[in-house]
Amino acid sequence: MTAPGDFPGASPGSATDTAPGSAVARAHQRAELLKFAEGSVTDRGFGWLDDRGGVTPGTATELWITCRMTHSFALGVLAHEPAAVGGPSVERLRSLVDHGVRSLSGGPLEDPHHGGWFAAVNDDGSLNSAKQAYGHAFVVLAASSAVLAGAEGAPALLERALSVSEQHFWDEEPGLSVEEWNREWMSLSEYRGLNANMHTVEAYLAASDATGNATWHLRAGRIAARVLGWASANDWRIPEHFDTDWAPVLQHNQHIPADPFRPFGATVGHGLEWARLFLAVEAALGEDAPTGLGAGAVSLYARAISDGWNVDGTPGFVYTTDWDGEPVVRERMHWVLAEAIGAAHALASATGESHYSAALWPDVPLIPSFAAALGAGVDLAPHVSRVA
Repeated sequence: MTAPGDFPGASPGSATDTAPGSAVARAHQRAELLKFAEGSVTDRGFGWLDDRGGVTPGTATELWITCRMTHSFALGVLAHEPAAVGGPSVERLRSLVDHGVRSLSGGPLEDPHHGGWFAAVNDDGSLNSAKQAYGHAFVVLAASSAVLAGAEGAPALLERALSVSEQHFWDEEPGLSVEEWNREWMSLSEYRGLNANMHTVEAYLAASDATGNATWHLRAGRIAARVLGWASANDWRIPEHFDTDWAPVLQHNQHIPADPFRPFGATVGHGLEWARLFLAVEAALGEDAPTGLGAGAVSLYARAISDGWNVDGTPGFVYTTDWDGEPVVRERMHWVLAEAIGAAHALASATGESHYSAALWPDVPLIPSFAAALGAGVDLAPHVSRVA
């Protein structure tokens, strides 16, 4: 891999500046990521990648991975950027988006009898037949991005995905998404959670952009308002787990603190992610946005930095803390740092305060990758905080 600093013709501060975070360096890294991601293709969708960019043998085809990869390749199509050496061309990226849409449209992940999508198809063809809000949110996101990328079949996929979300997951009275059904949509889990709702906000914002239907922006706003209330009442450490009546269950999974989807305590990266999403909702709804989202984003970011960054003498963010801000799971995960950079940029853009741009990463200008992905002359300033 060519290091950004090895690019010819680069001079600091210029249009060809290849320092980390520069436009040239970011485009280069996007191209290299797409090259790496191309290896995720499977017959059923997209799979788990190992460290060398190959699908890990014996792993299931997960709904959320197939959707996220479809979304990523759609952004690659929309970026209109040169491919990495040996990387996928725009035509190849379009074929990868088409593959994702086909995998989600009558493929093994879509339930032909009861509607909706299975959580996973195992390597032996057996199913994890749960119908989960988390995965279904990503179907909406993938379909929305595929629509913008002009993929065949994407509008019909988005229509089905939004219909399932409306019929089975959206709960009008609390203004939130429920969590999980069985295959036949007959048995609803008593657990309620914010991880699925967070990605539902992301998906609804994208759906409104793709369809022009403001309903989805408004529902994203309703979810954000509920989270703002819970966060502000809990010293900006967001409760993640709830009972059927949406009462926080703060000790959930206390004895399984590192659960991959429902960890105990406050998840530092989610505080950062919600900060970014609050600003996205505020930008999307304008005067109709719930009061206090901007200030809430500032507080969530400050809490996450205070609780999570370098707090145990080791660089990086801890994964989770208890309700007093003490680290619980100390592993450093790449997605948390990515969310921190995204939130810092979003706050710098929204507030005009330069300290966000240099708060943790003084050598990395925080410029929106979404703008590059959907650029082509379009002003996407209101949407820069939407990329996960």
